[in-house]
Amino acid sequence: MDPMLKVAVVNDSVMAAESLRRVVESVADYQLVWVAYDGREALRKCHDLCPDIVLMDIIMPEMDGIAATRAICAEFQCAILVVTASVDGHAGKVFEAMGAGALDAVNTPVLGPSGESEGREALISKINTIGTLLRGKPLRRNLEGPVATPPPAGDDTPLIAIGASTGGPSALREVLQALPPNPGVAIAIVQHVDEQFVAGLTRWLDEQVPLKVRMAQAGESLALDTALVCGRQDHLVLRAEGRLDYNPEPRALAYRPSVDVFFHSLAENHKNRSVGVLLTGMGRDGAAGLKALRDRNWCTIAQDQDSCAVYGMPKAAKELDAAGEILPLANIGTRLAEWAEQASSRGREQRKRR
Repeated sequence: MDPMLKVAVVNDSVMAAESLRRVVESVADYQLVWVAYDGREALRKCHDLCPDIVLMDIIMPEMDGIAATRAICAEFQCAILVVTASVDGHAGKVFEAMGAGALDAVNTPVLGPSGESEGREALISKINTIGTLLRGKPLRRNLEGPVATPPPAGDDTPLIAIGASTGGPSALREVLQALPPNPGVAIAIVQHVDEQFVAGLTRWLDEQVPLKVRMAQAGESLALDTALVCGRQDHLVLRAEGRLDYNPEPRALAYRPSVDVFFHSLAENHKNRSVGVLLTGMGRDGAAGLKALRDRNWCTIAQDQDSCAVYGMPKAAKELDAAGEILPLANIGTRLAEWAEQASSRGREQRKRR
């Protein structure tokens, strides 16, 4: 890939577009290739010159950011970063765009009196992370090797552990909608999303699905009939004593939080052989962790190519033979509901025998 990252801006606000232009042109490694003022114009310009990254607004005339993201991702290989005035204020639409293929979201930098853009550093950080992924640099370090296997410890709660990235919010919604309000198992989710947007994602999922969804808290145990979502940039882990925690290490990962780190901690510390699921996403995060789970006799599932917004993480899992089952998104929730019913029935029988 050209060392310069080709960046395009899509925003119907002239002032917002100007703020974005200044940020992009202030970085030597970025090249601004075009500006469009609605989604339809952006789609046309992609046909003329496809950028590496599109900075996509959500609320626009003619074709909004959700429809534009879906159309561009269907035809082109460029990455989409949602850049909108208020991610929290448009949480539902932001997560719809992420379900359509956007990688992440950030608030639009605001031009200050001095001409500097407030929020510039956050935007540059997002672009740099995506640039790392696009250039194919390693997304994980020191996670491919053998995993230590101490004696099993911790909670024996049956667990559905899910990792997701690009396209994940809508995929998670579809999967969780297939589960009953009280499935009799615990659920834990690592979704690649900025820490400041996790609360919005969690609220959105909680409103959309039958069971309770909330952010995971350090020090708590897995919770039956509840989906716990990783709520920080630090990695979610299960400790040997069976409680969840957040760990800043390893730091040198393109994705924070890391699905691999969480899955490896489950392989080491969760004694109930449960289910690991890897959904749509760019890169390879989660594949090695899913393999570790399969090696410990977990049921492992990866989303199939045709139903993925981006066939990266599940593809890597397939290449590692990490997935015992490869299923279309529409079938994953049903499969998990069946597994949950079997697991909760076994748990009831065991409690009776005690």
